[in-house]
Amino acid sequence: MTSTPRLSLSISPHLTALALLADAVAGRRRGLPGLLRDAIAARVGRAGHQAVRPLSVPSCSLAPDCLVPRAPDGGDLSVQEQVAALRELPPDRLVADLEQAFGPGPLPVHWRSAAERPAAWLHGYASALSEVWSTAEPLWRRARALLDREVRRVGVATVRGGPELLLGALSPHLSYGGGGLLVPGPEAGTHELGERRIVLVPILAGQDALILGLDGRDAVWIAYPVPGAATLWRRPAAPAYDELSALVGPVRAGLLCAVARPKTMSMLAADMKIAPSGITYHCDRLRAARLITRERRGREVWVGRTHRAEELLELFHRR
Repeated sequence: MTSTPRLSLSISPHLTALALLADAVAGRRRGLPGLLRDAIAARVGRAGHQAVRPLSVPSCSLAPDCLVPRAPDGGDLSVQEQVAALRELPPDRLVADLEQAFGPGPLPVHWRSAAERPAAWLHGYASALSEVWSTAEPLWRRARALLDREVRRVGVATVRGGPELLLGALSPHLSYGGGGLLVPGPEAGTHELGERRIVLVPILAGQDALILGLDGRDAVWIAYPVPGAATLWRRPAAPAYDELSALVGPVRAGLLCAVARPKTMSMLAADMKIAPSGITYHCDRLRAARLITRERRGREVWVGRTHRAEELLELFHRR
């Protein structure tokens, strides 16, 4: 007789950052809309782009365990805490995790540079996660209602004895039966659960995203797109523009609304039909108010909203 799978749920923002990084920067297209993908990719610097190259190989989804510094069932940590853990990780740990992931013999070609310079790789990868999160964090905050609804849905399925149906509906690439998980890719086959729990981790990601951790002694985990995530990709409703304009002025209100996703100064000047010198002046004032960030990348200066600006816009939107 097959036992009913034991489910629990974890809200792990780090796995959302990892899924977005894989889709937008590593090129593993899993359903993110193009504008969001471009915004995330533009936010990541050169070191981050170089670090994620091993994740871009389509025929291999295996990766070292240290990509998730702490398993989701060990507790919910912030992305900043996860990034700090990566920065503090001994380089030898990365090499050991690579050897464990790929077994004896030479490492796959795409991971060899990481093994040769593990400290540099860890720094670049941690920077990439941090940069991705600077764009994704406002989406995560807006997703609170979706995540709360998913907590209730999983709870109901567990109490009412329907976890098998729930598991089969998480992803078209995953199914459950006979006491095991049937998964695609390099791990393809039926993975027996035995007495291990299944930790479900809803994430913000494209509809085809799926991240699995199948080697845990006490639990396996499945990161899957939270139902309804696609509603977050749409441009949010504009705040009460007249009220915002009264506070910061119409030009600066327009600038704040225009950088829902990071843009260059030249893009802003073209969008708002304002001379570059005028854009620079208003951006200086918004930066002094800690409402925008500016970052030079090559010949371009990219402008993005701060957490403070997101809270301001959310306040007017709610009113």
